[in-house]
Amino acid sequence: MKHRSDAGYQRYLANNAQTLELLVHSYSDALVRYAYSLVGNAAAAEDIMEDAFAIYLVKKIDFGSKEQLRCWLYKTVRSRSIDYLRRHRRQVSLEELETIVHTPCPSEELIRKERNVTLYRNLQNLRRAYRDVLLLHYIEDLSIQQICTILGKSSKQVYNLLARAKAALKEALVKEGMTYEDL
Repeated sequence: MKHRSDAGYQRYLANNAQTLELLVHSYSDALVRYAYSLVGNAAAAEDIMEDAFAIYLVKKIDFGSKEQLRCWLYKTVRSRSIDYLRRHRRQVSLEELETIVHTPCPSEELIRKERNVTLYRNLQNLRRAYRDVLLLHYIEDLSIQQICTILGKSSKQVYNLLARAKAALKEALVKEGMTYEDL
């Protein structure tokens, strides 16, 4: 007993172009996803899917059922994907190279996060005046004059607060085992 979907395939065998469009519509998304999972490139995956249907159209292979056609399409996409990977294995786009070069390794990322947590924790433990001046100057990137206006202090007082705050933070970080190179 033939399924209803097999009837569509049988109409295609009778050179019905609309049925070919139906087959492409039915399988194209799944084939592109499969090709993308193999090659990791969306444009190449679409090209591979189109190649598979082009080969099918040119060869006019006689399959007994829709399932055989489906298996053949997946096998063709896999084969074309492997061919693509062979041709492009040594080529890396500039965007991919830039991403690879600028992506920190996981251990460096973990160290950076741990350092930031330690720094933040010690910053929160400082006296309020020290914390405020450090945050305004280094985090908010405000000038000494702007900090003077915000805190209502003279520039001499702000410079003194900044120096004392840096010394207090450095002392706290050294107690945690951090060195100058860690910062």
